[in-house]
Amino acid sequence: MSALDSAGAEEAPPPAQAYGEVAGDLSLPPLREIVRHPEFLRGARDTAPVAVGIAAWALVSGVAMTKAGLPLALALLMTWTVFAGSAQLTALPLMLSGAPLWVIWVAAACVNLRFVIFSSFWRPYFAPYGLRQRLTLGYFSGDVNYVLFMKRFPEPRATPEQVPYYGGLVALNWTTWQVFSMLGVVLAHQIPASWGLGFAGVLVLLGLVASMLSGAATWLAAAVAAFAAVATYAAPLRLNIIAAIVAAVAVGMVYESAERAYARQRPAMEPGA
Repeated sequence: MSALDSAGAEEAPPPAQAYGEVAGDLSLPPLREIVRHPEFLRGARDTAPVAVGIAAWALVSGVAMTKAGLPLALALLMTWTVFAGSAQLTALPLMLSGAPLWVIWVAAACVNLRFVIFSSFWRPYFAPYGLRQRLTLGYFSGDVNYVLFMKRFPEPRATPEQVPYYGGLVALNWTTWQVFSMLGVVLAHQIPASWGLGFAGVLVLLGLVASMLSGAATWLAAAVAAFAAVATYAAPLRLNIIAAIVAAVAVGMVYESAERAYARQRPAMEPGA
């Protein structure tokens, strides 16, 4: 082909990129599109069965803030800005005892270290979005959101329907938390401790986790996590939660590695190979 022909020839279009292939290249869709997407309703519907547990935990947190002596305005501010019941319950006694601010921050961070692990698993799904958008998604992260999201999208890659589904999870989870937490703040002295609201929340979460135990690896990881949590229960700052997560992840990874190694060697072990 001559130089003239080369110059006049049409350039081949660049290969199409898969959705979310470039980190930070995507923007979150408008809120209206998220709400109208079918996956938004599915996310809200999946959250509905565990909303009772979320409401129970929120009431416990609201009651604890009021009975700890926090002024109404400060209790409501903490509810609206700190979307983490375990961090709230950990920080309250430290605040009342006059602990330094850095001690309160460190204690709350230790209790919520599990979200670092959650975020590492969420990264393949949300890495294509910009930093500000990832921070927004991260603020609304929660235990229930994580479990249901991973159950819905087990394959770690970004797809267009994931943000609407996450939005549906968040819509019911966050709203339920805020409403019942504020009710707990306002009605703290009318809610008796005999109701056992905190235990009700634990039972709902246990049921949710049990629904995800679908194979030997997950059952083994759950058993190891339970043992590690009980064995390290006396650890300060609720570090037994972190110990349980780390132990479960380690056991799961070892089990899956052993399964892959066995699958590679199995053909050679069969008769006639």
